[in-house]
Amino acid sequence: MKNNEEQPLKKIGIDETLPHQIEAPSFKGTGIQMEAPFKNSHGVIIGDSYYASEHSPLENWSDEIDPSIMAGDEWVHPTNDIGWNTTENKELLESKRKPQAYPFMHPTIDVSRGTD
Repeated sequence: MKNNEEQPLKKIGIDETLPHQIEAPSFKGTGIQMEAPFKNSHGVIIGDSYYASEHSPLENWSDEIDPSIMAGDEWVHPTNDIGWNTTENKELLESKRKPQAYPFMHPTIDVSRGTD
């Protein structure tokens, strides 16, 4: 199996979700498009779900490394990030979905009235 440095930067996810994350929400119907992994300015692939990269400061840590080097948006993937698994972000996604009517329901008339 190839390591993550040899993998092509391709789109991840199945049916607008991340099935490899047990609590991952679905982006389906939210208007948010899942994005492909990207390589940041340090040569680290972000969003590939392997979480280890040959060029990552975490893989090459020493006393001389300033932790602030890993701060900023280039270290966070917009759709494949553990932050989407929080309650607040799941609620944000739910608020973006259009309400779905239940099957066999009329929006203004109680169709079950008098049927039992």
